[in-house]
Amino acid sequence: MSSGYGLHGGPSRCFPFWQELLACYVVNTSSEDDSGKKKCAPALEDYYECLHHKKEAHRVMTLQAAYRKAEALGSNKEAPSAGQIRSLGMLSREESK
Repeated sequence: MSSGYGLHGGPSRCFPFWQELLACYVVNTSSEDDSGKKKCAPALEDYYECLHHKKEAHRVMTLQAAYRKAEALGSNKEAPSAGQIRSLGMLSREESK
């Protein structure tokens, strides 16, 4: 949340990333010299990812598109059914009798 507090009153989920970014700025910059900000780019990227989840969303969309493409091509016709996957190959009650 923008206030810095989480939904249940504690620190927000991204607060540790914010602290890391702030510490990087304190160590690498001064009031006269801002050239150290470039060293903090990875910390800033991590903080933005925590806030917005853009990389994760892109990865999920890419995986979903690849799955749909493979499913449309029907490349794996010998794939197990959803029921077989759920049972993990264990015998059902009807088959054991």
